[in-house]
Amino acid sequence: MKIRLFIKPYCPWCVQAVEWLEARRLPYERLDVTTSATAYHEMIALSHQTLAPVIEVDGQVLADFDTGQLETFWKQHGLAS
Repeated sequence: MKIRLFIKPYCPWCVQAVEWLEARRLPYERLDVTTSATAYHEMIALSHQTLAPVIEVDGQVLADFDTGQLETFWKQHGLAS
């Protein structure tokens, strides 16, 4: 499973998403869109918006979410947490 998380470090929802993934010991790539123009433009291409967090799991995308929505997304896509 390939997990990529696009974040803005000062965003509380982003911090919670990081904590959610780390609590489950899920390996992921963290992409800070405030320091990488490439990551920023890729996040927009995936989500069609500038809001963070955005997570991509094996091609499935969830944008601008809280951990409750992340939990639902995880279950809907049959992902183990």
